[in-house]
Amino acid sequence: MGPYSSVILAAMAVGIPIAFLDPSTGALRDPPFYLLFWSSIAGISAIIIYGSYRGRQERRRENARRKRPRK
Repeated sequence: MGPYSSVILAAMAVGIPIAFLDPSTGALRDPPFYLLFWSSIAGISAIIIYGSYRGRQERRRENARRKRPRK
């Protein structure tokens, strides 16, 4: 996972409690921001899936390079 993905992942992880807690008072919100909560969950899932996809592609390239016959 790249540094940009890590920063976005951290911002989304911070957004989840903000959806339920009021940052100025610390009290629970009466109607929570469900859109913020679910969009944070979806973003975190997308970043994890994309990171695993990129890692799998990189491993595939490295394995192909290693198995290539040398001259």
